[in-house]
Amino acid sequence: MSEVEVGLKIKTKYLSGQSKPDEDYYVFAYTITITNQCPEVIQLLTREWTITDADGKVTEVSGEGVVGQQPMIGPGKSFSYTSGAVLKTPIGTMEGQYGIITLNDSNPVDIPIPCFRLAVPTLLH
Repeated sequence: MSEVEVGLKIKTKYLSGQSKPDEDYYVFAYTITITNQCPEVIQLLTREWTITDADGKVTEVSGEGVVGQQPMIGPGKSFSYTSGAVLKTPIGTMEGQYGIITLNDSNPVDIPIPCFRLAVPTLLH
């Protein structure tokens, strides 16, 4: 089986214009850049997320691809996408995994997505 190595860069943003704090509705965007560090083409097939708000409410999300795509990423190339999450609290976390294959090997490999924070900027010092 081929070894799959990817680099992940994660940026988050609070969308104040879409949020309604007085209704416990906080909207966040996140942009993830996946860089293929393998000598072979890889394809992202699935994603799984665990989203936890400040009250400890956990939401599990899973499905095919990301933002309606199952991108193929060449060696040394990157793929970026932006998606979003809605929380009932002004702070929370996301973590998960991608299911990725190389084109030479159809056995999926789970790539962990490290935990990252979603937070209204004025809450953190």
